[in-house]
Amino acid sequence: MANIKSQIKRNRQNEKRRLRNRVFRGRARTFVKKAQLAMEGGTLEEARQATLEAVRTLDKVAEKGVVHKNNAARRKSRLMKRLAAMEKAQS
Repeated sequence: MANIKSQIKRNRQNEKRRLRNRVFRGRARTFVKKAQLAMEGGTLEEARQATLEAVRTLDKVAEKGVVHKNNAARRKSRLMKRLAAMEKAQS
């Protein structure tokens, strides 16, 4: 445990931020998983809707600095790539 006053405060701040970030990160993971499941078993429209929701959530998480913007961009790219492949296969 820290003895220095400023470090004690910093630890409190870090814990608060960790808990807040955990909510956002978990929410993003949930929406990405829903999008992946919709692509595997759902209709094209469900998959498209779920993907757009996941992209929106990833943008919010990146904007808040919970995940790096390149990390969010990579995950969005992978989702959109799978959605495009699904659209192409159905047409």
